[in-house]
Amino acid sequence: MRILIQKSLNSSVSVDGKVIGEITKGFVILVGVTHADTLEDVTYCARKIRQMRLFEDEAGKMNLDLEAVKGQILSISQFTLHANTKKGNRPSFIEAARPEQAEELYHALNRQLEESGLTVATGEFGAMMQVNILNDGPVTILLDSKNR
Repeated sequence: MRILIQKSLNSSVSVDGKVIGEITKGFVILVGVTHADTLEDVTYCARKIRQMRLFEDEAGKMNLDLEAVKGQILSISQFTLHANTKKGNRPSFIEAARPEQAEELYHALNRQLEESGLTVATGEFGAMMQVNILNDGPVTILLDSKNR
């Protein structure tokens, strides 16, 4: 499972011109699932996201997590995180999970984050979405459950 975490001041996601999810301060997470991912990957990623310290303390050091700053999460499914660009100019997506598996694990990740007390807004799995991200910093972190 690959998750691109972006620290955000405010962000939203729209489908067909209608905002369906939005957050203020927090993380936008772009979630890519591969066919080898399991619930173990979901649990690992949920824990890492919850504990990721990307917000500045009073000394200006990135020492605070989402809970400490009352941050929120905007979670967006994005199979293109598993693009293979080794050959040619058109990416291959054969490493991305089938939609049924990816959707199940994507929703499991969101549930685990919510069950830990975080506020989670989402996009619509499989839909064409427009994501508006005001990246703070900018801070962008790539989390890969296979790179532990």
